Amino acid sequence: MKKLKKTLCLLLTALMVLALFTGCHGSRKRNAFEVPDHFDTDRNFEIVFWAKNDTNKTQVEIYRKAISDFEAIYPNITVTLKLYTDYGRIYQDVLTNISTDTTPNVCITYPDHIATYKTGSEVMVVLDDLLTDERFGLGGSEIRFDSPTPDEVIPEFLNECYIDSELYALPFMRSTEACFINVTLLNKLGYELPETLTWDFVWEVSEKAMEKDSAGNYKVNGQKVMIPFIYKSTDNMMISMLKQLDAPYSDENGNVLLFNDTTKDILLEIAEHSKSGSFSTFKISSYPANYLNAGQNIFSIDSTAGATWMGSKAPLLDIPEDQVVEFDTAVMTIPQYDPEHPQMISQGPSVCVFNKKDSQEVLASWLFTQFLLSNGVQTAYAETEGYVPVTSKAQQSDEYTDYLSRAGENNDKYYDIKIAATKLLMENTANTFVTPVFNGSASVRDAAGQLIEEAVKGVRRKKTVDDAFIEQLFDEMVSLKHLDQIETNTSSGKKDLGPLPKTAVALLVCLACAWVLIGVWALSRLLKKKTR
Repeated sequence: MKKLKKTLCLLLTALMVLALFTGCHGSRKRNAFEVPDHFDTDRNFEIVFWAKNDTNKTQVEIYRKAISDFEAIYPNITVTLKLYTDYGRIYQDVLTNISTDTTPNVCITYPDHIATYKTGSEVMVVLDDLLTDERFGLGGSEIRFDSPTPDEVIPEFLNECYIDSELYALPFMRSTEACFINVTLLNKLGYELPETLTWDFVWEVSEKAMEKDSAGNYKVNGQKVMIPFIYKSTDNMMISMLKQLDAPYSDENGNVLLFNDTTKDILLEIAEHSKSGSFSTFKISSYPANYLNAGQNIFSIDSTAGATWMGSKAPLLDIPEDQVVEFDTAVMTIPQYDPEHPQMISQGPSVCVFNKKDSQEVLASWLFTQFLLSNGVQTAYAETEGYVPVTSKAQQSDEYTDYLSRAGENNDKYYDIKIAATKLLMENTANTFVTPVFNGSASVRDAAGQLIEEAVKGVRRKKTVDDAFIEQLFDEMVSLKHLDQIETNTSSGKKDLGPLPKTAVALLVCLACAWVLIGVWALSRLLKKKTR
């Protein structure tokens, strides 16, 4: 009997420990979403929608109108809007709410962020089945509004929403980067616009613009201030330069390849032009548009979505009107290393759906998400800034075609620079690219931009920016952004989670011991009863 008792105890212990270790290493999971066979219109649903706007009241009203129109079509669905002014805040709040199971239903975000949201749990709804469902998919038979079909979503934009071969979002709006040019100052320096901007051309003109007169004013504008070349997003700058040079950055497996010789050469070149003051960044100097509109800048690179701030007749200004200088503005693609094969980044918000216990609630969320791709919402939002609708259905609609044809009618809705920026992306959609998305890809992007920022700051602080400086900078970025801790995909295609943290191991051991003691006590009482 003692031998049996000992064997049973050992077996119980092994089972308890095995169950604990297999059940605790990972996040809480919810069953994968399955498309219901009907939508229950007899029930009321309240869904929460988190969105971002640039303090643009027109955009806010577009969201509210979209909600009102949707609720009129589906009166049993109420949509609660929560607005943010920063995507980073949305990202942090989602991560916080995942841990408490209080995520929103629908959220405007970026694929880099989604890759982190979905790690280790089924908190996100995979949209592949929903996208093509005959009843509730895009253009489905049960949809009560004029929805685009899957084929009418621009393929390049839809492909950006796939992570690990699964669809986790729908594109909402798309933009790219453009170079907004003060042609008046460019011509004054003796230059004409080339057919395609190159990095050599931009650097050359920028250095030429640094010449001063005897009074210490810059010859080109007669002012005390001149920063010829300003780049708003330095992460995009580094990523675009590496892409154009066919140099590594990262891959879909999560390998960080950013710290290479080409990156070093780029940083050395940027540092060289920073010494003369011909180049700066948004984080160091402020918005490019402020300098451009004051006649203190020649090349401003910013998102096409920021076109309403660019130019002496821009409808949105961040400087007093009496500081604005009249000049001719051109909108071109960002500088290229190989003009015959232009490369420009595609960017813009997407819409994701969070999984919930009630599949009907998820379906209600999906219906609203799909409504955001309808023509009315797409065209209205795209017309506010230099965004492009993400569907061919909206792009080819009579309303949007008419909008594009009226460039220059006024400096508000039909501002010519804004429409020129929009057309730039539409004409170059096939030349756009995106970076690989994985858990940690947002940190790699941050590191890419900070490399440039630190190189420019190093020059301004009179440091020697050379190979040794950059090597040290590489090491600092790896440590600061925890890039050496990013999980990479194994050959099996699954994430290598690595060993459990020591605190988790200690907790599991304590729990295992407690369960073992309970099991031994219970088994002992059972055996005593049997011996009686």
